[in-house]
Amino acid sequence: MNFKNISAWSIRNPIPPLVMFFGLTVAGIVSFLMMGVQSDPDIDFPGAIVIIAQPGAAPTELETQVTQRVEAAVRTIEGIDELNSTVTEGQSQTFVQFAIGTPIDRAVTDIRDKITQIRSNLPNGILEPQVIRLSTSGNTLAYWSASATDMTLEELSWYVDNVVAKRLIAVPGMGDAYRRGGVSREIRVILNPERMRAYGLTAAAVNTQLVQLNVNAAGGRMEVAGSEQAVRILGNASSANALGETLISVGTNRTVRLADIAEVKDLYAEQRSVSKQDGRQVLTFGFERAKGASDVTVYDAAVEELRKLEKENPKVKFTELFSDIEYTKGQYHSAINAMVEGAILAVVVVFLFLRDWRATLISALAIPLSAVPTFLFMDLMGFSLNMMTLLALSLVAGVLVDDAIVEIREYRAATCGWANRPIRPRSMRPTRSASRCSRQP
Repeated sequence: MNFKNISAWSIRNPIPPLVMFFGLTVAGIVSFLMMGVQSDPDIDFPGAIVIIAQPGAAPTELETQVTQRVEAAVRTIEGIDELNSTVTEGQSQTFVQFAIGTPIDRAVTDIRDKITQIRSNLPNGILEPQVIRLSTSGNTLAYWSASATDMTLEELSWYVDNVVAKRLIAVPGMGDAYRRGGVSREIRVILNPERMRAYGLTAAAVNTQLVQLNVNAAGGRMEVAGSEQAVRILGNASSANALGETLISVGTNRTVRLADIAEVKDLYAEQRSVSKQDGRQVLTFGFERAKGASDVTVYDAAVEELRKLEKENPKVKFTELFSDIEYTKGQYHSAINAMVEGAILAVVVVFLFLRDWRATLISALAIPLSAVPTFLFMDLMGFSLNMMTLLALSLVAGVLVDDAIVEIREYRAATCGWANRPIRPRSMRPTRSASRCSRQP
């Protein structure tokens, strides 16, 4: 079959096209109901951020000892388009932007390799360097507050960290859940200078031994009762009292308990951020979806999980502070309404210009029969319902009407024998009272 005459063949044999479009329409409706709703599409932006922290370091020190060396190392990577750095107290951030089309996985791997090569040239006091890949799906969906009348700030902070965050992360499609405000648990070792002086110890020596002893590690394998078993070295203290029983070497084969030279307390770290609601201090936490997940679906599942937690523990109350979901839902409904309004207006315009109910009906059917099956292919290609995809569907409504008008003439040509007949001037055409086949469009 000649593809140039596929329209004429479909008109002469309407059953196969009708069955095919019916199947595609049903599949498109199912795909539309299953597709995720997002504010913006997921885009793999070719860029990464290098974060290096050194607690207590001044910005000038970080600039000369860390930032300049990081920039010099990554500048040699192929495909870099822009390089920016921001230095604050205790932290250095270097933003590396690559040219469009650069494979992001290879770019991030190259950055990690460069940072590993200069790791020995960086100060000893820095924390482990982080190379974070940029992603558009990492936006926070909502911020919530947690408040309790009979729980201290420390207890509420641990409840959010150990219960709320873990339950939210278990939600399908959830990327991360994190706390803002409150305090973090910390076992504090308060050294006694007089007792340390009596044993001839320094703070640096005690810190070094604690780092070496307070760790869990693999110990290899050994043969026990004729079978080989794995061995682990368990040195990590389970509580503040257990840590106080740690033996510290004072030289000449002598040891002393950590509790004899220091006071070990199960406390909390210094509070660096404060969240308030209605004039009183509360905890805030946020969550974000994973790449490819639906904003609306993840948010609704997270809210349902928070309501379950409120029923399980009535002492804690959760209140929504900020959310992008209402904006996303509004954009989604606006785009759907724009598609429907555009289709209706297009059909009205066709009727006003053609003054033919049959042609108008064909145009009206062409729009949904072309738009609805599109959702099937969008779903197969991994697209979501967002502003970009819905706007594109709205814009093609006019193109569909134009194609429908062409199909109207193809239909008349196929049924009335106009295939090779040239279009006659208007003065030579029959009057409107003639039959439908005698009128050429």
